[in-house]
Amino acid sequence: MPKRNPSHSDFPSHLTLTITPPPTPSAAATPNILILLHGLGDSAAAFTSFARALNLPETLILTLQAPTPLPFDLGGFHWGDDVSFDSSTGGLDMDAGFTRSVKGLVDEVVRGVLVRKCGWRLREVMMLGFGQGGMAGLVAARELGVQPKVRVEGEGEEDGEDTGALSGVISIGAPYPLSGSKMGSKNRTPVLLVGGRDSSAVPDGAVSRTKEVFEFVELHRYARKGDGMPRNRDEMMPVMQFFARRLRSRQGVPEGSVEIT
Repeated sequence: MPKRNPSHSDFPSHLTLTITPPPTPSAAATPNILILLHGLGDSAAAFTSFARALNLPETLILTLQAPTPLPFDLGGFHWGDDVSFDSSTGGLDMDAGFTRSVKGLVDEVVRGVLVRKCGWRLREVMMLGFGQGGMAGLVAARELGVQPKVRVEGEGEEDGEDTGALSGVISIGAPYPLSGSKMGSKNRTPVLLVGGRDSSAVPDGAVSRTKEVFEFVELHRYARKGDGMPRNRDEMMPVMQFFARRLRSRQGVPEGSVEIT
């Protein structure tokens, strides 16, 4: 199956998402897809401004909205199976189970549309999530690694087998959740964890938990306290360096070239 960029019509109608094309659009499919997952209480529309600010070359960005609105007129959406409160802070608990949202990410978005409909391979897809969205992205990457491999239509038997590893996952302000499964072998998707100094959301124990699930985990801590989104160039630099290492480029590749794996 020839690879193509997805359009809104490819996705189930119940999903809310925005599609941000690369700075220099092309008729051919881009080498990369980045899936953005907003934080607890946010929305796809609000997080799309971050997609535009990234301005990543040769990368189409999908900004997905969490499936469930927050109750009590709180506004925004959440990725959890339920809404629970953190007894230590009194605020909403990010780790509220991710069965429903991860099923949508894995079965409908990644495997259903990107792989089966549009001919993408997992290693061409990256996720970036903030807070609860980062947790959902990490669980989704883990689930993609344990599901049966997918054979891409029209390719050779060996080449058609999917590796089960994404291009990468960037989780800002969130580790792999306690509610996530740790059974099975380690996932080979490279992971970048970003958190603040003396982080309560990404403490050393949570980093160790993430390393129990993923084989390659890199940690970057801000010089400041707090686990919010990067505020300046220095805080954003490790994210951009991860992009530079993991995103593919076809610049300088002759037209008609075939990748050999």
